[in-house]
Amino acid sequence: MVLGGNSIIIYVALTDPKLNSPLYFFLCNLSFVDMVYTTTTIPNMLSGLLTDILTISVLGCFLQMYFFIQLTVTGRAILTVMAYDRYVAICNPLQYNSIMTRPVRLLLVAGAWGFGAICTLPVTVIAFERPYCGPNVVKHAWCDPSSVRRLVCSDTSLDNIVSLLFAMVSLVTTSVFILSSYILIGFSISRMVVAQRLKALRTCSAHLTVVSISYAAASFVYISYRVGNFSSEVRIIVSVLYSALTPFLNPMIYSLRNKELRESIRRTLSRFRPAAVLPTKKISTLS
Repeated sequence: MVLGGNSIIIYVALTDPKLNSPLYFFLCNLSFVDMVYTTTTIPNMLSGLLTDILTISVLGCFLQMYFFIQLTVTGRAILTVMAYDRYVAICNPLQYNSIMTRPVRLLLVAGAWGFGAICTLPVTVIAFERPYCGPNVVKHAWCDPSSVRRLVCSDTSLDNIVSLLFAMVSLVTTSVFILSSYILIGFSISRMVVAQRLKALRTCSAHLTVVSISYAAASFVYISYRVGNFSSEVRIIVSVLYSALTPFLNPMIYSLRNKELRESIRRTLSRFRPAAVLPTKKISTLS
């Protein structure tokens, strides 16, 4: 479902000429991040459950750790870019096309991926250089950084500080930019007439819903790791649900709340639907 829903959004955004606005360009990138993010952890986890082979190489473990964190941060950054896109569309509608040009869109997406890499590399490099003691058993569904850190033989104070620092940078930076964008959007909407106000709210509703679910789920995961009453099994379940929930809900939310995208998906599906063949009656004539 996750791969199917996000694949449909990517396909219609790339093939439908009516979806050529910057919003769908960013949505296409968000769907791509969700797809890769899901395939980083879920297939290996399901393979272990089906075959009882719960092993992963050391290099594979750290690659999984890197991409899991990097794609999480990149997804937040793309949501931030989409909030800026909505700010420009609502607060500067006449200059929207001149501001959100293709080079600017590419630069914003590249910045989102770069921000994810910057927030991820220090944590992964420090973890990779640490000495580890046996048994090398990660008590998690994948190579979660905090679970891998428990296997380190030396002091992990620096690891904890660096991990917390970059986690706060990624969360605070993106949330502040998103909140600032919507505060400015709120001021602009308050000066509009009712019809324009409703239209502006409709354009923001899908993005606001996705942001709310994403940050609420991330906060719950963070609390479950910091509260001692939660068992390790509960933390694993919460993390698995978090990693699958937002990529699963994002295409559903955007397709249900965005009329243009919904109609584009309907047109795309109708093209692949086989045409109905009407039965013909044989008419005999008397000569």
